[in-house]
Formats: sequence, C-alpha cells, structure tokens
Amino acid sequence: MSGIPTFAVAPTFLGLAGRDSSSEVCIAGIPLDLGTTNRSGARFGPSAVRQASRMLVDGAHPLHWVEPASLAVADIGDLSIALGDLRSSLKMIEEQAAPIAHLIAIGGEHTITLPLLRALAGKTGPLGLVHFDAHIDTWADNFGQAYAHGSVFYHAINEGLLDPRRMIQIGIRSPMQREVFDWTIARGVTILSAQDVHEIGAPAVAERVRAVVTEGPLYLSFDIDALDPAFAPGTGTPEFGGLASWQAQAILRRLNGLPFVGMDLVEVAPAYDVAEITSLAGATVIWEYLSLLASHKEM
Repeated sequence: MSGIPTFAVAPTFLGLAGRDSSSEVCIAGIPLDLGTTNRSGARFGPSAVRQASRMLVDGAHPLHWVEPASLAVADIGDLSIALGDLRSSLKMIEEQAAPIAHLIAIGGEHTITLPLLRALAGKTGPLGLVHFDAHIDTWADNFGQAYAHGSVFYHAINEGLLDPRRMIQIGIRSPMQREVFDWTIARGVTILSAQDVHEIGAPAVAERVRAVVTEGPLYLSFDIDALDPAFAPGTGTPEFGGLASWQAQAILRRLNGLPFVGMDLVEVAPAYDVAEITSLAGATVIWEYLSLLASHKEM
C-alpha cells in the first residue's frame, strides 16, 4: 500500500489543529520509553503497529459483523514529548490528550497511561479499568524512581483517577513483592492471573469483567506482554506463561456493549521481533477495540 502509513489507512490529521477534529475516535502514537526498567525500544511501537495494521483492512469483523471503518476514525500522528525528560513528557501528553473526545493511544511504554487517565478522568470522574498485563504495575516506585512503567496504577489509584473496585487486571504472572500484591487487593482491585485465565477460560473471564466493571465510563489498557513471549516476543519485559493470542482475542470479543471511553496499547518494542508478530498482535487488539465501539454504536 502507498501513502502515509496511518492506522488501518485511516484518514490523517497531522498537527495540533487536527486533534480537536470532528472524528468520533482519534488514534495517536506516543513514542515514549524513558520509564522502562528492562529493555528499551517501545518508542518504535507506534510506527510498527501502524504498519502491521495494514493487514486489517479487508472487510468486516467476523463475529460482530461491523466494519471499524464505519466509525469516523482519524490518525492524528504522534503526540509531542520532551526529549529525555519523563515528567515533562507526562505533562505534555496530558495537555495534548485533554481536548480529544475518544483517544486510542499506541505506545510507547506503559507510563503513558497515567497522563491519559489524568486527561480523561478530569472530564468523566473516576474510571473503571480493564487491564491486560503480565505485571501488576502498582509498585510505589521502580528502582527508586517515582514514575516509571511499573508504577502507573499506583499513582492512578492514589490520585483518584480510577475506581479500584471497578478495576480488573488480567494475565498477571510476574515476580512481585507480597506487599505490593496485598496493597492492590486491599484497594479493591480484582486480579486474574494468567493461570486463572488458562483454567477458567475466556467466557468466564469476560463474565468476571462484566461483574467487576458494572456501570460507568470504562478504560482499556492492554500491555502486549500480557501475551506469552511465544505470541509477542517484541516487548521489553517478556514473562513466561502468558495468554495466547486467541485467549486475549476471545475475551475482548465478549466485551461488546461496555461503555469504553478510551484505550491504549503499550510496550510493543519491535526490534526484538524480526517476524513482526508482536506488532500485528498489537494492531489486532486495537482493531478488536474499534470493532467493539462500532458494534456498540449499532446496538
């Protein structure tokens, strides 16, 4: 395909002027990886995911029978960040995200979720959260740093951006300190480990999601390392024993009708995957989300 490699060849609006366009949904890259704690490289995720998304333009969703293209979707390019300055970058991301009604962000590392939640919760109040990840991401600090990709939801909960009783984490399996796990559970967060998913199956997981998030605005944050490295090797912190691609897809496809108001897909680091399967997995997660929005619109 020729032309600018936007997500699934969506129309392009470049520059700040396009970011308050009339589009129902805006897609933006956020090429930030200053807060990674293992392998860097997620700054190249947005371009790789956009390129892989060109596989997903051949027709309707085979379950919901909607076309994501039926939504008014615009790819607005990449948000600006402050070179080498994580805190300033977070502030800039929040300011740029605030005017956008419904944003799908392509990371970049998971720290980008914090300013996105700040921008969104300022308009909606505390959000519910569906969070796919290998890591709990509620550490108070990461190797002495207050802000990094493992502390995102610690800050989001403490700042009142999320209602932790409406928050579910799916695929958790990494080593962690028991006090971090206990702190998270004590706030009311529901945690389903990768082993839980394997044992109870996608339909039961989706029902659990619905029971936890109940009503109210809802955000989806999908860290690609929720998938097992066999299905997504191109990430900075791969963890053994994760979800298969089909399991994540099967769960997402059962979340139709939920009131999602934004999402991010993070931690794709394409340099560690020469076959581009990680980028395609990330692009497909976003395509599944767009299909959920389109099916909800038709309900």
